[in-house]
This record gives sequence, structure tokens and C-alpha cells, in this order.
Amino acid sequence: MTARRVGLLGATGIGVGSMLGAGVFSDMWVDVLAAGRWYLLALALAAAIAIANALSTAQLAAAHPVAGGSYAYGRAELSHWAGHVAGAAFLVGKTASVAVGAVVLGTYVLPGHTQGVATAAIALVWALNARGITKTAWGATAIAIVVSLALAVLAVVVLSAPVSLSWFAWSADGEAYEPTVLDFAFSGPGGLAQVPVAAAAAFFAFAGYARIATLGEEVREPERTIPRAIVIALAVVLTLYVAIAVSLALHVGYDGLVAVLEPGTDAGEAITLAPLERLADAVGFPVAIVTATAALSVFGAMLAVLAGAGRTAMAMAREADLPSALARQGGSGAPWLAEAVIAVAAIALVWTQGTSLLLVSVATVLTYYAVANAAAIAQRRAGRTATLRVPVAASAFGLVGCVALAIVAAPSAVGEGPAWVPWALALVVLGWPTVAWTMRRRASGPKSR
Repeated sequence: MTARRVGLLGATGIGVGSMLGAGVFSDMWVDVLAAGRWYLLALALAAAIAIANALSTAQLAAAHPVAGGSYAYGRAELSHWAGHVAGAAFLVGKTASVAVGAVVLGTYVLPGHTQGVATAAIALVWALNARGITKTAWGATAIAIVVSLALAVLAVVVLSAPVSLSWFAWSADGEAYEPTVLDFAFSGPGGLAQVPVAAAAAFFAFAGYARIATLGEEVREPERTIPRAIVIALAVVLTLYVAIAVSLALHVGYDGLVAVLEPGTDAGEAITLAPLERLADAVGFPVAIVTATAALSVFGAMLAVLAGAGRTAMAMAREADLPSALARQGGSGAPWLAEAVIAVAAIALVWTQGTSLLLVSVATVLTYYAVANAAAIAQRRAGRTATLRVPVAASAFGLVGCVALAIVAAPSAVGEGPAWVPWALALVVLGWPTVAWTMRRRASGPKSR
């Protein structure tokens, strides 16, 4: 059994750090503002589904304070197959999340060499995580505090500044650009029809609290700590996201986000400022501060995401749903081999082209949470709850919302990539558990679950 060494502050820090790094610095804001004047509806929908998921997860975690998250909850409350689906979805989604974070980090740190920086970052994250959960938890907490303060300062500066309708400029190697005239952010091409995709993309920024639940074996007093950490982390992050969304809409807009900068002749490709860099530049806030904060935040999120994915893989290996070698723990208690396999897979994804890894992550993580909501409903109806009881209606809303957004996100992830991506996701997330379940039934007889 892994030692329980993480308290409320550490668990909250992992959740806040993961949510901030996973979404707020990524280009998901382009999809959000593509909904035009409906962008806040998309953000609200994503937040509502995230809150329902958090409540269901907290209810389950209070009764099942073990590693594995919805993988363990699905097995305990529904069936072995449901748990396996959740585990497969989580591993695929979080492997993609590690890759997304690494690419964002590379984009901020060294544009033009994104994939090389991303590869090195993933390797470093694995090495640090292999040293153990205590260092990861406290590191994530420190990062979450710094990033939250930096974003809060940016939001205050932006929201206190007058709305600009003029040109804005930025210099790269001495070359200035003038991308577009701001237009109150109501120029998104999709309008109301874009809201489901926008909500799915925005959900990417709320998924960090899953890391708290999957660390159940390391958390002290998990029946109290996990629910409290989830609520606190979501409250902090939701407040920041609303401020950032309104700021982007008023001062940059969709056209400002998608404008391309031509850096000159020394580089053969266009360099695009990240959304929050453009926001800072639009109001005169130092872009370098945003860049440094983004690098710190994204790296911290990668630490937490890889930790959660590794522990889910460890839990699956203990139940023979993955090779038993992946349950191996080092002297620090970290499942170093499982995390190494995930890291290698994430590096491979970094070098792929065309497919939206962000929406791949969203589609599979929403599947994971759909199982969590279904398990919470079954648990509540059976009277097996512990200290927290969530209304069935809240979990049902989360279930329907997760399924609906997953169905939207999977085909939208294709982008310019191969059309078989959604089918590959279905094959791994649903096909693999189904085949394993069928083989298990044949081997052990009709009474097997």
C-alpha cells in the first residue's frame, strides 16, 4: 500500500495546477470565442458539466479512497467492463493531455522548435515523477499559487483597462504586425451552432480535478480531503476562467486570436502569439511575464497529469487489465514503469500532425466521467454512499452532458488528420474492454461479471 502523505493543500494544488496548465494557456480559447456572442454559454455549459462530474467523483471517492478513480468506481459500482472502459478512456485521454501540454510548453518556450522542446519536457516530467508523489504534490501546490496570482493580476489589469477598438501591435525580431481591428469579440464564425464544440474544448480546462481522485491512496483522510480539495480547486479555477474569457472577448476577440504573425525572413513558418500573450499585449501587460507563467503552469500540469495516469495504469495492472509489470513501484512509491510507457506514447503523439490532440483528450476524458456519473447514480440508489450524497439529478445531468459532448468532440478532433481517428478511439476505449470482458467470461463461466 502506498504511504498516505498528501494533505488538503497538496491535493488542492494538484487539482488547481492541473486545470490551469491543461487549458487556460492552450488554444482552446479559439474554439470558445468561435461561438461568437455565445462564448459565455459554452463556458457555462462546460463548467456545469464539470461541477456535476466533480460532485459525482467526490461522492465516489469518499466511499472508495483508492487509486484508479473512475476505473475503481466503475468496477465497484457497475461492472468490470464499465471500469475497464473508464480506465482505457482515462489512459488515452491523459496520454493525449501530456502531449498537448508539452506542445503548448514548446510553443511558449521556443517557437519553431516545439516538438523538440516537448519531447525533452516529457522526459524531464517522467524523471521528476519517478522521485515520488510528495515532491510532485508540493511542487504542484507552489506552481498553482504562483500561476493563480499571476492570472489574477492579469485579469485585474485587463478588466480595469478601457476596451480598445484600435489596432494592436507586437514585435518579433524587430518586425511589428497589425492583425485586425477589434470588434467586441462577436465575430466568431460558428455562432450558436459552435457552442457544443466550444463547450467540449472548454471542458479540457476543467479536467484537472480528476488527478485528486486518482491519488486516493496517497491522500491523508481521503474521505474528507478529496471532496474538499475538489470543491476548492474548482472554485478557484472557475473564477479565473470567467475573468479571462470576458477579458479575451472584450480586448482581443476571435479575429485577434486567429491572426497570424509573419516574423520575417529568418524563420520559414508563421509564429502565432498564444491567446493570453495576445491579451497581455492588447492592454500593455508584459508579455514575457505571461510566457514565463505559462511555462511554469504547463510544466506543473504535466507533472500532475502523468502522476494520475500512472496511478490509474498501476491500478489496472493490479487487476490484470494491463500487464502486471506496470504495477511495479520504485522506492518512492511511484509506478515508474507505467509512467515511462505513458511518457513514450505521449512523445509519439507530439510528432503527429493534423489531428486535434486536445479534442482527442476531451472525447476520451468525457467518456471516463460518463462512467463516473453512472457509477454515482448506481451507488446512490443502492445506498452505498459514505459521507457525501449527490442528488441523482446532478449525476444524471453530468452523464448526459458527458455523452453529448464526447459525441461532438470525437469527430471534431479529425481536423486535417486521418478520418479514422474517431473509430480508433472507439476501438481502444470500447473495443478493448469488450474483448477482454468476453474472453474473461469464456474463461471463467457465465457467472463472471
